[in-house]
Amino acid sequence: MPVVDQITTVLDVKALLRRFGIVIYMGSPLADYEMWEDELRELYMEKLITVEEFRQSMAVIQRAKIPYLGT
Repeated sequence: MPVVDQITTVLDVKALLRRFGIVIYMGSPLADYEMWEDELRELYMEKLITVEEFRQSMAVIQRAKIPYLGT
């Protein structure tokens, strides 16, 4: 399976998940991002993605979640 060069956007993370047939839509962006994090952890634990793909994806999701987090 090819390794993604750089994961810098939410669309890159979505494409990575889609590579494994994972499509998530819960109706709330924050809920989507949290589910993406769970799926990425599973993929990493099963050694289906590299540590770099995991780290980059999680960093993108953390940045994407900021506007949705309450103060």
